[in-house]
Amino acid sequence: MPSYAIIALSFLLSVGLTPLVRKVAARYGWLAYPRRDRWHSGPTALMGGIAIYAASALPLIRVADFGSMWPHVHSEITGQSDIPSVPAVLFIGMTLLFALGLIDDFRHLKPHTKLVGQILVASMTAFLGFRLQWFESLTLDTLVTIVWIVGITNAFNLIDNMDGLCAGIGAIAAAYSAMLLGGGPGAVAAWGLCAALAGFLIYNFNPATIFMGDSGSLVIGYALSLLSLRYAAAGTQNLLSTYAVPVMVLLVPIFDTTLVTLIRLLSGRKASSGGRDHTSHRLVLMGLSEKGAVAFLYGTGVVSGLSALFLSRTDTLSSPAVIVPSAVAILLMGIYLAQIRVYPEKEFSVLRGHAYTPILVELTYKKQILLVLLDFCLVAFCYYLSYRLRFGGLEFSYYFKAFLRSLPAVIGCKLAAFFIIGIYRNIWRFMSTSDVFVYLKASVLGSLLSVVVVTF
Repeated sequence: MPSYAIIALSFLLSVGLTPLVRKVAARYGWLAYPRRDRWHSGPTALMGGIAIYAASALPLIRVADFGSMWPHVHSEITGQSDIPSVPAVLFIGMTLLFALGLIDDFRHLKPHTKLVGQILVASMTAFLGFRLQWFESLTLDTLVTIVWIVGITNAFNLIDNMDGLCAGIGAIAAAYSAMLLGGGPGAVAAWGLCAALAGFLIYNFNPATIFMGDSGSLVIGYALSLLSLRYAAAGTQNLLSTYAVPVMVLLVPIFDTTLVTLIRLLSGRKASSGGRDHTSHRLVLMGLSEKGAVAFLYGTGVVSGLSALFLSRTDTLSSPAVIVPSAVAILLMGIYLAQIRVYPEKEFSVLRGHAYTPILVELTYKKQILLVLLDFCLVAFCYYLSYRLRFGGLEFSYYFKAFLRSLPAVIGCKLAAFFIIGIYRNIWRFMSTSDVFVYLKASVLGSLLSVVVVTF
């Protein structure tokens, strides 16, 4: 069957099966009722994961080469590399996790029981030869691969907390995964998953009439984690993008899981406990609507995916131009969202009462210190990057001496201009047009001072 037929079949199956599953769920009482730690306001049908699995996994049978899996075991013994068919392993892994999620949807398994099942499926995937290729040590790379699969699978399970969020982010990540894979069975599987999630999103976007449950979120997370192993293993033009590309494609679930886990642990709550403290919930508390919060995270996924495409096609010299600003933006976003009060009790209670608490409090009340340090690092980075982008090869070696001599002057002029204009007088919470002009004025003044000082 041609690849476009597989993709169309996935979409049509999703569009057709989802309302059927919704009808059966309503008939048998498979409904999610409003709870204190959940976001929906009325009874909503469950088991949408059945439609997602059927639409994304079953069409893979047409392109899966199950016979390629067993020669791989022999090749591991003989030392020859023979990675099995991506659709075949994807189908088996998705089926196993779909069964695990379906049991959890009906019986509510304990967290450690689900974790054991996920580790078993991840171990099977690593045993069949799929690895991140991040480390030369095969032992370390195998262990990190298992952690990666389990982590991404759970990350998508955690972002299934608002109408359309998990399905939409999954569809965006699947589309970028297909682009990164270029072609072949892996790309077909990725496009099929994207089509299935797009069809499900018709019924799952706000106001949702059906939820996917664990049987859907676990399938999505595993599929995308496995696909990320394939384009990571394919290699890129530079070492930085080998690490950054998979992370950038899956940035939204990774960011949300990291933020929620850290805040819960530092606040004395269990990381596995549910609650309205996810990134999407905090965006709503900022003033966005539910649709607005989901759309914002969609946009974040689109931008980070575009960054991943750029990184996969660029060289080592240009990669920091995307990686550093992205890392700084995500760090600042995390710091800001972490300060939004979700629960009435004191947050970050674990940090209170320790010897280093006064230091943290001092930094909290004197945020200008952190801003100065951040500007110091960014000015130095941007100036260095400008030289790397402007001069290449032997030219850079020649002009690098000029860079080293002028760097202190540039840093001093920039920070002096920021101070004179008044960048550090106040800490802004919301930016206005006037603030933008202040920053532009300070930056231009700093550049002019740098030119004068370096020239003379």
